[in-house]
Amino acid sequence: MTIKHIGVGPRMSQAVVHGNTAYFAGQVGTAGADIATQTQDCLDAVDRLLAEVGSNKSKLLQVVIWLADMDDFAAMNTVYDGWIDPAAPATRACGEAKLATPDFLVEFIVTAAI
Repeated sequence: MTIKHIGVGPRMSQAVVHGNTAYFAGQVGTAGADIATQTQDCLDAVDRLLAEVGSNKSKLLQVVIWLADMDDFAAMNTVYDGWIDPAAPATRACGEAKLATPDFLVEFIVTAAI
């Protein structure tokens, strides 16, 4: 079975495709922006990667969301709920974690079928 790396950098790939499954690196938004903007930035990045691997939101398998502060849960969900395919929502987990820098408020990690 082949493995394809997308957006290869010195430390990681933005996506790895193995068989009919795509695994995405954590996607973050514009550092220092508010939670709604960062959430939309993350989801826009996910959309771009989905298109690049030949998939779409209806084929999401899992979404893992890390918030720097769970107080942002409702505001993040407002953006997420407007983005997700309501007919085919992925499994999802959301937790609080210290992210790479204090300027990042949210990070999305996605797995999708192709």
